[in-house]
Amino acid sequence: MIKAGIIGGAGYTGGEAIRILLNHPDVELAYVQSSSNAGNPLWKAHPDLMGETEMLFSAEWHGDVDVMFLCVGHGDARKFMEANDVPAQVRIIDLSQDFRLAAGAKFGSREFVYGLTDMNAGKIANAKNIANPGCFATCLQLGLLPLAAAGMLKNEVHISATTGSTGAGQKPSATTHFSWRANNLSVYKPFTHQHLLEIGESLRGLMPSFDKEINFIPYRGDFTRGIFASIYTECDLSQEQAVKLYKDYYKDSPFTFVCDDNINLKQVVNTNKCLLHVEKHGSKLLVYSTIDNLLKGASGQAVENMNIMFGLDRTAGLKLKGSAF
Repeated sequence: MIKAGIIGGAGYTGGEAIRILLNHPDVELAYVQSSSNAGNPLWKAHPDLMGETEMLFSAEWHGDVDVMFLCVGHGDARKFMEANDVPAQVRIIDLSQDFRLAAGAKFGSREFVYGLTDMNAGKIANAKNIANPGCFATCLQLGLLPLAAAGMLKNEVHISATTGSTGAGQKPSATTHFSWRANNLSVYKPFTHQHLLEIGESLRGLMPSFDKEINFIPYRGDFTRGIFASIYTECDLSQEQAVKLYKDYYKDSPFTFVCDDNINLKQVVNTNKCLLHVEKHGSKLLVYSTIDNLLKGASGQAVENMNIMFGLDRTAGLKLKGSAF
């Protein structure tokens, strides 16, 4: 059994990691650390865990585990590593953005591998430390990787994508409380979203000549979880060629599916899936991509990374069931 610990277990990604790991056939959850909830049962922060476990949040952590999930805010993972001497043999999967970019991927003797499972499975299998991708970054990259890998990403990319309120984290803010978010829609960080940096690095890693703009307009949606993106670019491929390219690229992926029919957000909520749909409109290739931001976009992909690192079936513990309604 793999012994796992969670740092920062009271937030949304921590809660999802707890739910998955408690039911993972090959994992023993050793502790869930939370400074703000220490001594409370896990269900105090995550009420759906009532009756599932009597485990308590811990104020402390220890290194007697095989893997540690850092489910903390951006900037806090690096602070945790600086303040604590994590044993070298403990593998780390960080869900913050602190180690995602190549320029910041090293911490002391540790080197973090970018954990986009549909692109880096070979590197992940040999990694000791993983920088889990961002939620928007996962959704958008999965919509673009086949084009970059084939050297077909030759023009500017235009993206509109809407995310649920959980993408902003658990702490309430002016743009996440119900009376503002309900029946509302708004744009934030147009052309400047932080996930563009990791997207650009991945695409250039597959296609070094790619030097075009990625024009990304993110939207806040009036739903709680999930991301739906529409992506288009000028492309010489026909409809049939594009669909074949995408299906061939993801033929061995257990969670990413290229669908002949149109797709919608509810198909992926509460699952670790990404659904893609490809259409040709004149000279433009249009790709739809949708994921659950807390699962494929965060904790689900983190566990997928763990499975790959430890030589398990990639789907272990992740055959989660969503709902069409």
